[in-house]
Amino acid sequence: MNRPEIQSITVLGATGSVGTSTLDVISRHDHFRVYALSAHSNTALLLSQCLQFEPQYAVLTDEDAAESLRLQLRKAGSQTEVQWGAEALSRIASDADVDVVMAAIVGAAGLLPALAAAQSGKKVLLANKESLVMAGELFMQAAVASGAVILPIDSEHNAIFQCLPAPAQSARGNLAGQGVRKVLLTASGGPFLHTPVEQLHEVTPAQACKHPNWDMGRKISVDSASMMNKGLEFIEACYLFDLAPEAVEVVIHPQSIVHSMVEYTDGSVLAQLGSPDMRVPIAHALAWPERIASGADFLSLVTSPDLQFLAPDLSRFPCLQLGMDAARQGGYAPTCLNAANEIAVAAFLAGQIRFTDIPRVISGTLAQITCRQPVSIAMIQQLDAEARAVACDIAAGF
Repeated sequence: MNRPEIQSITVLGATGSVGTSTLDVISRHDHFRVYALSAHSNTALLLSQCLQFEPQYAVLTDEDAAESLRLQLRKAGSQTEVQWGAEALSRIASDADVDVVMAAIVGAAGLLPALAAAQSGKKVLLANKESLVMAGELFMQAAVASGAVILPIDSEHNAIFQCLPAPAQSARGNLAGQGVRKVLLTASGGPFLHTPVEQLHEVTPAQACKHPNWDMGRKISVDSASMMNKGLEFIEACYLFDLAPEAVEVVIHPQSIVHSMVEYTDGSVLAQLGSPDMRVPIAHALAWPERIASGADFLSLVTSPDLQFLAPDLSRFPCLQLGMDAARQGGYAPTCLNAANEIAVAAFLAGQIRFTDIPRVISGTLAQITCRQPVSIAMIQQLDAEARAVACDIAAGF
């Protein structure tokens, strides 16, 4: 067997849950080289990562945090160069020396560096779903124009990708022409799947962040609890696989073992199963089209719980309905939805609004904003800012 070529990797969002999982997988193999790491402001963890992986660059979004890291690395004798700011993030995502970019910055902040990677023809491991929710058509057009390879990291989209026919994996195309009838996005239902609806207004941030199956950051955990995460993934699936909303179905699967499915016109349904560990889709995308060890536990179907599949209760999860409606409406709606959700979740985590106020903030924002189809990143950024301002006003009213 030929020795794999060494791949140079930038990890955007290295200190988050996906970023740390990515570095764990990388550490198990000797044909990956970490070119750059980025974080928001977690200098303690980024320092440890820099000393272990010795990247050429480390980038933070906060200038003071960058200076603190620079001094600590210099004291430790590290040669890693520290930079800060949005332009630096885009540089380490698009540098000619980079082969692979893990786009794992949470939220709208991850759009520009992920887009820079796509425009530069990189192999993009896309964990930042907001890039497609906010600018799906522009993002995918940039990837096609540059020859970039977009590989999904969300466990659900990665599962769909694995279940598609080989031609569809290699190029964005007409899935219906390849026998695909629809895709089925699975959702755990989060921590409140069986909580009486009348008690949801009493939910605390600590309860919302306690996911039954996955270990995730606070924002994504709240999105999972409200099922807005699945609403965003619904939109992402439409852009990622070039599907009409009618070809995407959400199914509740509390055990998080079947990560998603693809139904074919002959009646066959292909599913991808695995342990609920982000290292599985990360390892798949890092090695694609080959396979490498992820470090995750292997799945034992004999000892696993019985598998259940349920239709989602949209009255319990209005955020999921909002996401599906935004996918069908298209245009400016997904961008506004994402912006309002980020504001609402931040307000909930800060104790300013109730859990049940989150969909009210989002729907109120969508009702107040109308504009034409955004045709540029500048328009999308302006729309994002406007929606955030509206959402802040609505949240303050609660």
